[in-house]
Amino acid sequence: MKIDRIHHVAYRCKDAKETVDWYVKHLKMDFVLAIAEDQVPSTKAPDPYMHLFLDAGNGSVLAFFELSNAPAMGRDTNTPDWVQHIAFKVDSVETLEETKSRLEAAGIPVVGVTDHAIFKSIYFFDPNGHRLELAADVGTPEMYRSLDEVKWQMLEEWSKTKRAPKHAAWMHDREFKALD
Repeated sequence: MKIDRIHHVAYRCKDAKETVDWYVKHLKMDFVLAIAEDQVPSTKAPDPYMHLFLDAGNGSVLAFFELSNAPAMGRDTNTPDWVQHIAFKVDSVETLEETKSRLEAAGIPVVGVTDHAIFKSIYFFDPNGHRLELAADVGTPEMYRSLDEVKWQMLEEWSKTKRAPKHAAWMHDREFKALD
């Protein structure tokens, strides 16, 4: 079996309507589907929920659950805020910069534009506390090929040492040299 694509990715939200309104307004996503049940279809547990689906582009769907009987939302306090996030691709650095300005004008704090060598990105939080990233690709085919060639070696070294391998240090040194 080979996976075709992600059908949807689901997260919890504090308020279904606020979440849909925020994603439609700030990220221009289309609200495509809502499902509400009084019991969980897979487990048959009595647990009312609202399940929302938003179009994240090219067949990608971002979904949320509002759970009316569950305790307040929390987060994994053992994981830094910057680790768990949802990253969306945008078409250009210009779109990234325009979106940053628009979000900040709406009172949403934004970190970045951050240069990751092969893409640039901005970071901000949705009203549920989920960290979001918008990323615009800027890498060259040579850069991607170079990274592809070292990915398994990097994984092996990390697995053994738990230290960052230096196979792609050029990403942070900004000294990419094309492969011969």
